[in-house]
Amino acid sequence: MEIIFHAHNAPIPDRLRKRAEIAVKRISSRLTRAVDAIVRFEQDGPVKRVEIVLSAPRHPKVVALGEGKFYGPALTTAIDRLGSQVRKLRRNHK
Repeated sequence: MEIIFHAHNAPIPDRLRKRAEIAVKRISSRLTRAVDAIVRFEQDGPVKRVEIVLSAPRHPKVVALGEGKFYGPALTTAIDRLGSQVRKLRRNHK
């Protein structure tokens, strides 16, 4: 699986990238044949956003967004939302 990082007006520490990579790999393992994930870090004034888009064949794209004052909490929110959407997809797909 390929993970693509985009940083729009946002300096992202390596530690945060690694945390995002580990979480996306863990969640994508629950979704059969996940192809790629795009993780976007955006900064618009004081608001920090993290958007994760997960793609897999025969499944709709899963999009999760997290916002906050800092990237850490925004990433945590996005990961939690992505996990709940993947669990819901697995339940409904069977």
